[in-house]
Amino acid sequence: MAKTSKSARDVVIVEGLRSPFAKSGDKLASVHPADLGKNVLKELIARTELDVSLVDEVIIGNTGNPVDSVNISRVVALSSGIPQKTSAYTVHRNCASALESISNGFEKIRSGTMDVVVAGGTENMSQMPTMIPNKMQKIFNDLFKAKGPSQAIPLLWKLFKADVKQIKALLQSNLKDEYAPIIAVMQGLTDPFVGINMGQTAEILAKEWGLSRLTQDQYALRSHQLASGAKEKFKDEIVPLSLPPDYKETIAEDIGPRANQTIEALQKLKPFFDRETGSITAGNSCPITDGAAMVLLMSREKAESLGYKPQARILSYGFAGLEPERMGLGPVYSTPVALKRAGIEFKDLGLVELNEAFAAQVLSCQKAFDSDEFARSKLGLSQKVGELRSEIMNVNGGAIALGHPVGATGTRIVLTLMKEMKRRQVQFGLATLCIGGGQGGSMILEAE
Repeated sequence: MAKTSKSARDVVIVEGLRSPFAKSGDKLASVHPADLGKNVLKELIARTELDVSLVDEVIIGNTGNPVDSVNISRVVALSSGIPQKTSAYTVHRNCASALESISNGFEKIRSGTMDVVVAGGTENMSQMPTMIPNKMQKIFNDLFKAKGPSQAIPLLWKLFKADVKQIKALLQSNLKDEYAPIIAVMQGLTDPFVGINMGQTAEILAKEWGLSRLTQDQYALRSHQLASGAKEKFKDEIVPLSLPPDYKETIAEDIGPRANQTIEALQKLKPFFDRETGSITAGNSCPITDGAAMVLLMSREKAESLGYKPQARILSYGFAGLEPERMGLGPVYSTPVALKRAGIEFKDLGLVELNEAFAAQVLSCQKAFDSDEFARSKLGLSQKVGELRSEIMNVNGGAIALGHPVGATGTRIVLTLMKEMKRRQVQFGLATLCIGGGQGGSMILEAE
């Protein structure tokens, strides 16, 4: 096993928490993303008995910036009791936004610029703004300029007919035609460089790596089974949330994992992104989700002076780019970068959290990690990165069951990894994920 030395400028994670994750349109749909973040951060402050005057900065990831909280990190910070003197900013790196927030905090602490940083992410995908095609926008523009009922009524009728037509076409479309942009999430998940959405990139990987529909569905079933079996574990990281407007109902568990999921039910689902020859379905993809997660970072010197016992040390992180149409392989590109910076090898890893955007994406990464040919031709390495054994990967399930609130997932996988490393007394762990646009992000933790 690799050995590492400790120093005063080590960046450690004192504690971390998250909200329950809920499918878009479900229990968290009406909760503002700033409130999701506030609920988690206030509890993190309370549990750690943190003197908020010591916080140097708050850094939060978010992708669907709400119009009333564009710098949502500042809103979350102030509403959580962080002093006005403490700066806060929001970061956006698509799916890795909340990993980027931790990476930013890591650099500031390691450099000696800061000692205490709150990092995390929040996202309410239910509340992402609706986008409409240009033809419908023109009708709205004309409606705003209408003078009196005689001009407005024909336009309203035209808008009604257009709306019905757009929705019908969307439901019948293959997500390639002019109507797809009605849904903001689909537009946001379409790569502007290659013009295909994330599901279509997963179809490319499934075909190139020879992944059958059954294999993908079996992996999805595994995710639901493991996540359902980990509910007790997740209590250690989830902050219960009382729901507006009357706050009489409280949720304390993720709304997503299905204990009764069967392979038969998954096999019945039709391909969603390529209806003719595809294998990616709603069942073997992660659902669109709402949620938030936060961690408290400190220098080792500061943590010890305050009497904290850190749970993990961040050894390194790495980001790397690749073809946007194969974005799902991002972890295979970024992990060697993080491993080199950490001074350890892939075989030293005892646990891996690899975000499950799609079953095909995870399974393709497994194959690519273990391929000498891929390492030589794509990564410039002399041999494969290493074998990613299923028994150490996503041992509590993943995003196929839990969901993927894109602005928060990067922190969620670091948090879940840290807690499980402590339970299993694992020295090194990897949190990694693919990033829309053709990137990968990885972070190496060492248990304290």
